[in-house]
Amino acid sequence: MLELKSITKHERGQAHVEGVSLSLEPGKLHILLGPTLSGKTTLMRLMAGLDRPTSGEIVMGGQTITGVPVRKRNVAMVYQQFVNYPSLSVYENIASPLRVRGAARRDIRKKVEGAAEVLGIKEFLSRRPNELSGGQQQRVALARALVKEASLVLLDEPLANLDYKLREELRTELPRIFKGSGAVIVYATSEPREAMLIGDSVTCLHEGRIASTGTARALYDHPNTLVTAKIMSDPPLNTIRIEKKGAVLKLGGSSRLHVGTHMETLADGPYEIGLRAHHLGISAPAGDGIKAVVATTEVTGSETMVHAEFMETRWVSLLHGVHALNAGDKISLNPDADKLFAFDETGALVAAPAS
Repeated sequence: MLELKSITKHERGQAHVEGVSLSLEPGKLHILLGPTLSGKTTLMRLMAGLDRPTSGEIVMGGQTITGVPVRKRNVAMVYQQFVNYPSLSVYENIASPLRVRGAARRDIRKKVEGAAEVLGIKEFLSRRPNELSGGQQQRVALARALVKEASLVLLDEPLANLDYKLREELRTELPRIFKGSGAVIVYATSEPREAMLIGDSVTCLHEGRIASTGTARALYDHPNTLVTAKIMSDPPLNTIRIEKKGAVLKLGGSSRLHVGTHMETLADGPYEIGLRAHHLGISAPAGDGIKAVVATTEVTGSETMVHAEFMETRWVSLLHGVHALNAGDKISLNPDADKLFAFDETGALVAAPAS
C-alpha cells in the first residue's frame, strides 16, 4: 500500500500540489487523470523520491519514506519519452536493473526472455535501441520496468508518443502485464478514454488538487462537479449558463430547450449545463433548434467533429460518418435534453442523466 498524506509541493512561491491524500493498493492500476499542469508528474516525482514534499507524509508498506531518495526505493519508472541505453543491446537494456542488483546470470536470462516474450520483442534482443521503431523502444523500457519487480511502478503517459495502432495494442496489454506483479501501479494520462479503458481507479486532478476519485465509469456517468465532468470529457464538454423556468431552459436571446425528465424537479433558477459532444445533434440546413454557424470541421476516419458558434459560445458535435459541412454554414444544434448535466453556481452536480 502506498499512502500520500496531505502532500503539498511548493516551488518558487507556486503550489504545484496542494493537500493531496491518496491510498493506492498493490495489484491495481491507479490512474492520475488531468490536463497539463494539473500535478500528475509532480505527484509521480514525489512518489518516486526524485523530489521531496514541502509538507505531508509518504508511506509505503507501513513505513514512512518521505525524503528517502529514489536510489533507496524499489521503484520502476517509464516516461512519455522512452529512455534506453543506446550503447547497450536490447537484452542488456532490459537486464540492467537485474545486474545492478547482482542477480544470477541464469535468473537474468530467464526474466529478460520472459519479459521480452510478453512484450513481443524477443526477436530484437541482440539489436541496439536505435535499430528499433519508437513503439519497440517503448516496449524495451516497459520490459525493463517489468523485470525489476519493483514494489512501485510509475508510468507517466508512456503511450503518448506512439502511433494510434501501437497505443491501442499496448492499452490492452498493460493491465495484463503489470497487474500480476503485486506492485502498486500508477499511470498518468490526460486522456479520459485511456482511463476508461485500463484503470481500476481514477483520480481526477485539477490545478494540483484532487477533484474526485472513483471508478472511471462512475466519474464519467456521475461527475460530482463541473471540473470533474470537464476532465472526463473528450471532445471537450459543451457548457453554457442557463435559466430554468418551469419546463423550459433559457439559453439567452430566443434560444430555449425543454427540460429533460431528470431535471423536472430542479428548482427554478440559474444553472450551468453540460453536454457531451456525441449527444449534440446537428441539422443542416438550419431548421428547428439552436441557430448556429459552423466554425470548423474535423474529419477523423469514420467520425466528424463539427465546431459551431452561437451567442459567443462554441460547442462541438461528434457525428458518425463523414459530413460535408464548411465554415460559415448555417446549422441548427439539437441537444439531447435527457443527456444534460446540471451544475449549481458552486459547480456541484445537481442533476445527471440516467446511466
